[in-house]
This record gives sequence, C-alpha cells and structure tokens, in this order.
Amino acid sequence: MQRIHNVTQLADLDDDALARCYAYPRHLDGPWVRANFVSSIDGAFTVDGVSAGLGTAADKRVFTVLRELADVVVIGAGTLRAENYGGAHPDRQRRITHHQHGIGGHPEGAPPPIAVVTATAKLDPGAKFFADAEVPPLIITTTQADPAQITALEDAGAVVVIAGTAAIMPAALIRVFAQRGLHRVLCEGGPHLFGQLAEAGLVDELCLTTAPMLVGGTGGRISLSASTFDLPMARKQLLLDDDGTVLARWARR
Repeated sequence: MQRIHNVTQLADLDDDALARCYAYPRHLDGPWVRANFVSSIDGAFTVDGVSAGLGTAADKRVFTVLRELADVVVIGAGTLRAENYGGAHPDRQRRITHHQHGIGGHPEGAPPPIAVVTATAKLDPGAKFFADAEVPPLIITTTQADPAQITALEDAGAVVVIAGTAAIMPAALIRVFAQRGLHRVLCEGGPHLFGQLAEAGLVDELCLTTAPMLVGGTGGRISLSASTFDLPMARKQLLLDDDGTVLARWARR
C-alpha cells in the first residue's frame, strides 16, 4: 500500500507550526493568489446560502491563520452581502511575528484590508462592513459605477479604485494589488470570482476544507466560470482533525 506523504494531525501543531504550514513563498515580486473555501463531502459550499453551516473548529482555526498571513482579503460583492462581512481583526502581535519570520503578516500588526470586487459599487455605506473596518476597505469597481455612490462609499471610509469599464478583468484586479504592494492575496469567494481567477490562470493555491457532513440540496460548487478549464494542481499538504475535518492545500503545478 502506498503511503500518503505530507499528512499531519492538526492536534500535533501549535499555532506557530500551523502558520508555517501555510506560509506564503518568501521574497515575492508580485501577487500570489491563494483561495480558501470550505465544502461538504458531497460538494456543497453553503448551507441555506451561507458557508457558516459548514464551519468546524479546525476550519475556523485555519481561517484565522490565513488572515493573519495575508496582505489583502478579496471577495465578491455577493459574498459580502450573503455572509454579512465585517472587517478583518487578526491578532496584531501574531501579524508582527509572522512578518519577522518572513512568512506573511505586517511589520506593525495592521490587519489586511478587505477588497470587494463590484462592477456597480452598489454597496450599502451604512453596512457593518464599513463601520467594523480597522483599515480602509478597497472597493474595486468600474466606470459604470454611479459617482454619487462612489462618494458615499468614500465618505464611509473606503478607498475606491476604478479598474475597468463595464467589468473587472482578473488581470486588472491583480494589477490593483501589485501596484499597492499587496502580494499575499487571500480570496475568500465567491465561486464566480474564484472561477474567473482560476480560468485566467491566476490562482496559485487553493486551501480547501472538507467538512465531515452531507448536506444535499441544490447548492453550487466552489468554482463557477464561463467555460471549463484545465488547471493541474498538486497536493502540498493534508491536515486531519479528530472530528473528521480534512484540510488540504493544493498548489498549481
């Protein structure tokens, strides 16, 4: 029987060891795009429209570490609304420690901004997302957005970036991060944004939690795109939790 390599029990890892498992490559000269999703055994990525129903203690622990390491968290507007996002609030000292070790984080511990991709910028400036942000969110939009809406979002504390005309192309999105030196990119969804990035060949890594449950229903999968594509991935790591949660890290070949 062939032995599966790089399999670790999550209980054997303290927080520092877990962070090293998810370290970004050192000395990046451009954005490295990592996606993070949770899925049921039968492939659903939501329960009743949100991912919270699939969250396990192991998934929450890795979710926290990934945010500690990232320079920016990127989501689509649909994910912002469906998941009732707030700002990112990782532990500041751990962000500093990760930076000192060269694996991610921030030299002063500041949290990563959350970037929202929206062609129309039709977001509620009074939403928790803006009030809860410790650092200004990035709203990445197009010339189709209403100038009055843009002003309202800026008044709510956001930085608005125009990155397209009718739509935001994946390469243009990545250029926004590159221009700001935000090289450790963490995509938290949704499926359309992830699918567009993957279809464009811009996803470097996928962190996928498989929750130990079957949910049925008609929910979609983690990746949706206009056409099918072939993106070979290699398994880099497999963490197992006592409750049956499987945490895999896949990197582009």
